Amino acid sequence: MSSASSVSLPGDPPGGPRAVAVWGVGVAVYFVAVIYRTSLGVAGLDAADRFHVNASALSAFSILQLLVYAVMQVPVGLLVDRLGTKRVLTLGVLLFTAGQLGFAFSSSYGTALASRALLGCGDAMTFISVLRLGTRWFPARRGPFVAQLAGLVGMAGNLVSSLLLARLLHRLGWTATFAGSALAGVVVLALLVLFLKDYPEGLEPEPLPHQGAAYVRRQIAASWREPGTRLGLWVHFTTQFPAMVFLLLWGMPFLVEAQGLSRATAGELLTLVVLSNMALGLVYGQVVSRHHTARLPLALGTVAATAGTWGATLAYPGERAPMWLLVVLCAVLGACGPASMIGFDFARSANPPERQGTASGITNMGGFVASMTALFAIGVLLDATGDDYTVAFSTVFVLQAFGIGRILRSRRAGTVHCPVQGSAGHLPGVPTATTPMVADRQERPLPLPPSPLKSPRDTVT
Repeated sequence: MSSASSVSLPGDPPGGPRAVAVWGVGVAVYFVAVIYRTSLGVAGLDAADRFHVNASALSAFSILQLLVYAVMQVPVGLLVDRLGTKRVLTLGVLLFTAGQLGFAFSSSYGTALASRALLGCGDAMTFISVLRLGTRWFPARRGPFVAQLAGLVGMAGNLVSSLLLARLLHRLGWTATFAGSALAGVVVLALLVLFLKDYPEGLEPEPLPHQGAAYVRRQIAASWREPGTRLGLWVHFTTQFPAMVFLLLWGMPFLVEAQGLSRATAGELLTLVVLSNMALGLVYGQVVSRHHTARLPLALGTVAATAGTWGATLAYPGERAPMWLLVVLCAVLGACGPASMIGFDFARSANPPERQGTASGITNMGGFVASMTALFAIGVLLDATGDDYTVAFSTVFVLQAFGIGRILRSRRAGTVHCPVQGSAGHLPGVPTATTPMVADRQERPLPLPPSPLKSPRDTVT
């Protein structure tokens, strides 16, 4: 273990059983949100029959939900910084539960679309709040591992949708299944109100003065000026979308129509993506917690592995790829989620506590913007080429190349590493828009390019 992981600083949150219990309530909210978010994935055919829509109209459910989620990220980050975790999570639970109930009783396409938008709005308030809760209750050296655990629990929610909701839908029907699942929102709301606290006793932050629009603009601008925030956004952009697009919409059609698999076999491969994500999340969390210099190589290595397996699958000679290659592809796609979590660690380490929510919101936009772009582009290319999946899925390589370029440009804006978070929220040796770059005795910075660096204030990406 590196020396950084064993250092404790004054003012660090204590961790311990109490922290796990409080954080667990927040993670339970996120777990339910992911169940609701992914519930349409197992009900696509039923939705098409219920609302009498074609495939293009059906895909609008996913795209709208992601659009609302992405647009809400910065406002939610500001709300978390302003109002605290408990209030924002409470609002999120009310919204996504109402959305799930509305979806259960919708009889028209328009009403169902509005319900999914409402659900997406509530869902958008969960993950950033859980990240903020983790930084308040656990020492900074455990931050990457705690964040990966939160992502792992979210993927478990995906499994519940795949394995449980699908069976309930077949047995109980549309209204009973979706209305019954809304009861989970009521349960986590009660736990949230009764047991969740924003921070441990004795570590209350200074109250922020009431500010107007000028304060909001300064908060966003200050977060964006940090090289770590921009690097986090582009890491999230480049790593998350291949798996999300595969799981959310296009994986099943690709495996069934292009690869000739049965729906049952294709479903098993989609489940493999989720299981791989959960297993690799634990590994990535431990590696990043112990070796912070491994963050960027790990993220870029995941991008390379994803591009390589997709390239091998799409370019395989013959009409269909062999099963072993599809298994490898799905296992590698499972690394996309854990790799995207590294982006939050870059943003967290570069921003003080009062900007953590805003910085996380900016970072979280990256992967969802990329996912929306890929969902739309793949659909357009499939229509234009007569369902040529090789051409359509080439979108993955274009977005990855663009993202890598932005990562490298943001990386050159300054040395970003995370030895251990100080009591004030900044990290020793981490360059920010307001602090100079200095060497930290706990960990040397990553190598810099030979050319002189401009100040992060002067760097525009």
